Amino acid sequence: MSLAQIKNLQRRLDNLSKEAASELDKVCGNELWRSIGFDAFDGFSDIDRRASANYYYGQWLTVRELQEQLV
Repeated sequence: MSLAQIKNLQRRLDNLSKEAASELDKVCGNELWRSIGFDAFDGFSDIDRRASANYYYGQWLTVRELQEQLV
């Protein structure tokens, strides 16, 4: 993989991470999920809200893991 491809991938991963974090902030109503993790929204009674939070949290974690491997 060329340096340009790596930088482009890192930029795209950063955009995905920001999008997921922004959506989690909206769903949770705050940034507590960053320190608490999955437990911040596991107890949501609204099924759609919990599903959305789970989706974006999974996306956010996947991106973080990929970013760690690219360093």
